[in-house]
Amino acid sequence: ALDTSLAKDNSLAVGFFQRGFVHLQLEMFEEALSDYQTAFSHLRKNPFIDYKQLGLRYILYAWEVLYSMAAAQCQLQQWQEARVTLEKAVVWRPGGRTAMLDQALERVQDHLFLEPMQVPLGELFRPRKKEVEQLDSKDFLGKPKVISSIIPNDEYIGFEPLRFQKQGFYEPSAEALR
Repeated sequence: ALDTSLAKDNSLAVGFFQRGFVHLQLEMFEEALSDYQTAFSHLRKNPFIDYKQLGLRYILYAWEVLYSMAAAQCQLQQWQEARVTLEKAVVWRPGGRTAMLDQALERVQDHLFLEPMQVPLGELFRPRKKEVEQLDSKDFLGKPKVISSIIPNDEYIGFEPLRFQKQGFYEPSAEALR
């Protein structure tokens, strides 16, 4: 289901975050690390994304993604990279260092695994009814039409904005009237 959702919206950072957690549970550590990296890149240097407007009562923080990324790196025995990732998470944490991140840094130095963060159990993506009703595609542009010039002296071929008209240029020649 997560693969299908991400195929429809490949910029959904929380989707990659959740799929990374599932990959960790399935012991697919490289895929989990890739998903967490993708989730972090889709945050686009924002400290968080609030998904409440879309129907998910959850705020995805960059430091949580980095913490989970470090958890995946620990599973892959990449202890140095995990430490660097956690130090990066400290920078992204709104209040700076917290006991949780300090404890995680100590665990990584002792080569102990971290438990990844996840969206709380029971939180589901439920878009508002009003938004779901309007999912039918609408054709705002209409059917395309080919328009060609019927002016005999107009030799222009191509696309451009409207041109100013020249006096006398658009009147048919004497030969065309015959």
